[in-house]
Amino acid sequence: MLRERIAEDVSFFSSDLYAQVCAGVIGTPDGAILIDTLALPVETREIRDYIEQRMNTPVRFVINTHHHADHSGGNYMFPDAQIISQETCRSLMETKGRRALEAAKQENKDLGDAQVVLPNVTFRDGSLYFLVGKRTIRIFPLPGHTPDGIGVLLEEERILFAGDAMMPLPYFRDGDLDTLTATLKTINGMGLENIVQGHGDVILRGEIDEMISSHLVYLDRIRKEALNAVRWNWSIEDLRQIPIEKCGKSRILLNGLAPDLHFQNLSAVFQKIRKEEGAAPEKRKPAGR
Repeated sequence: MLRERIAEDVSFFSSDLYAQVCAGVIGTPDGAILIDTLALPVETREIRDYIEQRMNTPVRFVINTHHHADHSGGNYMFPDAQIISQETCRSLMETKGRRALEAAKQENKDLGDAQVVLPNVTFRDGSLYFLVGKRTIRIFPLPGHTPDGIGVLLEEERILFAGDAMMPLPYFRDGDLDTLTATLKTINGMGLENIVQGHGDVILRGEIDEMISSHLVYLDRIRKEALNAVRWNWSIEDLRQIPIEKCGKSRILLNGLAPDLHFQNLSAVFQKIRKEEGAAPEKRKPAGR
């Protein structure tokens, strides 16, 4: 697992085992604030040991940026911490999260002790603030990847832990393209020094505008390709003929997971457009342009 210091008492961790998923820690005089857990218990346990043994402090708060298990599945390892999330995140963990964990346990014996532990501090709208010494920490909605997405901003340092609102490839199968587009524009206007993505490397100030511009181009092209596919009466499987490179991104992103995520993005937009236009059930038709 990669660990990197971003600022005084602020570090991020990136998984070597699952999709470069990230977590972060903020040290405070009253204990550590952990932003997300990692996908597998062995790595979340490593983070816990680092905080307790190297930072010599307990984890007082865990913030879940959204309900997906690779960001919230380690909550159970911090029984003495308060867990914070958006209200919808708690609801989704209680329903989808429990079902997903039971299915995952059938395939991965390393999850045998895992359990869903729900957030006990939630908010619906607006922002939550922590005032810790000279540091102001703001927690606020960043939807689009999922409806419950939130970000954690260190106001003075202008460091944003963005969850999966920022990834090397925008991904919105459980969210909404238009909402994610608006969120990316909001992030780009925040005057940030660093962005810790939900997956992948930390984005530095000089890289932010270029990356978000690239994301917005990708989302726009996804929309256009899906609209054309509906007009041509393609099936969902025909969408595999639209390579990720055609939409401006590389297939090597996220250790090669990008093409599958790209197909899921296309499928989500394609189905939404068909529903909005009241299209007839798809008919298999030879794809061509």
